[in-house]
Amino acid sequence: MNDTVPVTPVGGEINSSAPLSVAVTIPPYQEFAEAIGGKRVEVMVMVPPGASPHTYEPTPGQLRALSKTPLYLAVGTGIEFEDSWMDSLTSVNRDMQVVDTSLGITLLSTETEDTATADDTIRYDPHVWLSPANARIIARNIADAYIAYAPRDAAYFEAQFKTYDENLASLDEGIKDTFAGTAKNTVLVYHPAWGYYADQYELDMTSVEEDGKEPSPASLKAIITSAEEAGIPVIFASPESPTRNAEAIADEIGGSVVYISPLAENYTENLVEVTDAFRKWAV
Repeated sequence: MNDTVPVTPVGGEINSSAPLSVAVTIPPYQEFAEAIGGKRVEVMVMVPPGASPHTYEPTPGQLRALSKTPLYLAVGTGIEFEDSWMDSLTSVNRDMQVVDTSLGITLLSTETEDTATADDTIRYDPHVWLSPANARIIARNIADAYIAYAPRDAAYFEAQFKTYDENLASLDEGIKDTFAGTAKNTVLVYHPAWGYYADQYELDMTSVEEDGKEPSPASLKAIITSAEEAGIPVIFASPESPTRNAEAIADEIGGSVVYISPLAENYTENLVEVTDAFRKWAV
């Protein structure tokens, strides 16, 4: 977890007459939090659907709501919104407990020869939730946080977790089945959000952006040439980010842009749709 995101030991009580107020950073975590918390939680998403965690700023209304929120389930991997705003978020509620839901996940480095920093700081891909295997770890961490905060409801949260964990396991198996029996596994993406997914399902994925930054002219030329030679027909882009450059690259390769969101609120359904798109357009 990035050093700017505090980790506080959990422990508290839920008023039996009201659900536990929980905050999460991005929409996919709303599914995680609600699936495990069920009727015992009420979830607020800080970065709403359609917004980007790279640029979004919390509203005064969100800060007021956060002042009464006892539990924040953080992504914990250096996602920009948390790095930029967590100190401000915790300042409105010093009693709010911030939980790093990425604990136990092996992070992937985003460093290349072109993006390595002079101070040898290692940068990691923050998009851990896009691997179902990681999502199961995140879900376990959320369940543990709920149980630690409200031990009287431990059996309920554990049962909710078990059901959702089985759903994630089924999602994983379904994705594996989708890619089974095909040698086509090469795709081109604009933003490097899908590295954990590609790692889990052994996709040969090229990202135009390098560590979230625009590529050098030489790198861009090499990517376009490679895509043309491979016959890649589409570039995948995120609808939450500017798409003009992706559209320009699509023109260069004689292809088109296919939009897939790493931030969709319907996490399970979204990964099924993204998998179908990767399977359809991979070469």
